[in-house]
Amino acid sequence: MTFKSRKDELDRVKLKDFFHLLNELQLKKVLFFVGIGFSMITSGVNLILPLMTRNLVDTSSFSKFNFTILIALIAIFVAQLILGTISGYILRYFGEDAVKRLREKLWSHLLKLPLSYFDSTKAGESSSRLVNDTGVIKDLIASQFPNFITGAIQLLFSLIILFVMDWQMAALMFVLVPIVVAILLPVGRIMAHLGRKLQTATAKFNGDVSEKLSEVRLIKASNGEKFEQQRGQGLINQIFGIGIKSARVEAILQPVMTTVMMAVFAGILAYGIFRISQGTLSNGTLVAFLLYLFNVIEPVANFATFFSQLQKAMGSTERIQSILRLAPEKEGLANHKINVEGKTLTANDISFSYHSGEPVLHSITFSAQPNTVIAFAGPSGGGKSTIFALLERFYQPDQGQFKVGDQDIAEVDLHNWRSQIGYVSQNSAIFSGTIRDNLEYGLGKSLSDAELWHGLSLAYADQFVREFPDQLETKIGERGINLSGGQKQRIAIARAFLRDPKILMLDEATASLDSESESKVQQALDQLMVGRTTLVIAHRLATIVNADQIYFIEHGQITGQGTHQYLMQHHQLYARYVNEQMVN
Repeated sequence: MTFKSRKDELDRVKLKDFFHLLNELQLKKVLFFVGIGFSMITSGVNLILPLMTRNLVDTSSFSKFNFTILIALIAIFVAQLILGTISGYILRYFGEDAVKRLREKLWSHLLKLPLSYFDSTKAGESSSRLVNDTGVIKDLIASQFPNFITGAIQLLFSLIILFVMDWQMAALMFVLVPIVVAILLPVGRIMAHLGRKLQTATAKFNGDVSEKLSEVRLIKASNGEKFEQQRGQGLINQIFGIGIKSARVEAILQPVMTTVMMAVFAGILAYGIFRISQGTLSNGTLVAFLLYLFNVIEPVANFATFFSQLQKAMGSTERIQSILRLAPEKEGLANHKINVEGKTLTANDISFSYHSGEPVLHSITFSAQPNTVIAFAGPSGGGKSTIFALLERFYQPDQGQFKVGDQDIAEVDLHNWRSQIGYVSQNSAIFSGTIRDNLEYGLGKSLSDAELWHGLSLAYADQFVREFPDQLETKIGERGINLSGGQKQRIAIARAFLRDPKILMLDEATASLDSESESKVQQALDQLMVGRTTLVIAHRLATIVNADQIYFIEHGQITGQGTHQYLMQHHQLYARYVNEQMVN
């Protein structure tokens, strides 16, 4: 298979994917065809104008002007304006509706993807697919495609009329127009290639900028401004280079096209004047012929833009489809809901690796009885947080299973399972918005002020919230930047109280706090743990001492288990771990 045939085959596959994607969106096709219908009527009216102009020229003289035809021309212009406005609005509405549906579909799918996708893909790249690539598709179906259809009809009927009017003049045009096409097609391919490169470079830049701006404090604290400026400048220069290439092609194309069109116009005009002098062509026919010439050249010029935009849209479709083809999280059985209260949570022979050949957990087995506290201790990087991620079903174990009672949690409805878990991490996530928004997040219902204040009081957070002028309506900034670390943790704990989870998971929730904040947060956690099955990644010695069972994890394996007293006597590394904390 030759390179060209291979490329043509790939283009056909991409085009098939494009139409398949549109079909999945269940678009308002009737609206599209109504808009196209109005556009075709507008084109038909546009085809009448040159004939009316011919009649006006041929039937008028200095002493007598044909006002009837002039009035008809004005009426046609007005009709064309009204119909063009209606068709433009309908097709624009159709395009906006299409991109809305596409973005809804893509956004919904992105939210259902497993964490492994977000681990390997920058957020900015996904947002570029959601905003930029969908916009390219909208431009094609709302603007370029209707222009292509109406342009093709306009071109076909203009050629037919031209041959009926004067086949000799039309034959001359047929010699000249292919020259225009021969120039446009290769240029269109070049522009499409540059357009795809520009989209890719822009998505990469968008992803990098989003990542860096989200951690701008790290950049400033590390004096990284100069490095990031140079890195960003490199990406900007890459986009600039592609843009310059595109500008160079367009700069060459524009004068070439203008010159060719003027040459075609001048050639036909000269031949027409010669025919008039011979008495074989009327003045009106020449004027009409030149008007029809523009009806031919304009669609041909637009075809190059259409095919360029089509190539971009197929590239965008390919990137969007690559996301839509990714399997979402395993949601279990929709009708399989359980109540975990009073049931034992067990892990049976769990093994897991983020990347093939790089195991993180090896044959982890443990059990958590109802209303008990289970602690996981050990060196950093041992796999403790990964156990929590697997329990949340952010990832699927490579081997083994988690059970509640006799039920494999992988078979439980995902929403039902997560609704019974409260997760407080070392850096609990806080969204921009108000304190009320964050407390109610994920609950699926609005709570009364009394309920919210009760949750805050249980988390020892009500006092500092009352000190804010706007209290529950206080704006806390992006990622809670207007709150201290301890305040964010207590808001997260209050949210967990309001969630009323059956299983509580605490991932070193006081590790990054000062002693005063740690004390308040620990008080809140101690109260939150009452009456729940609690799993703790231990940082604070008091939590380790009071746990019903402690599992010591090293290099992804459990090397010891038991109470604090037992492990102090029988596990050398655990005893050293505790003694080091006591010294510090």
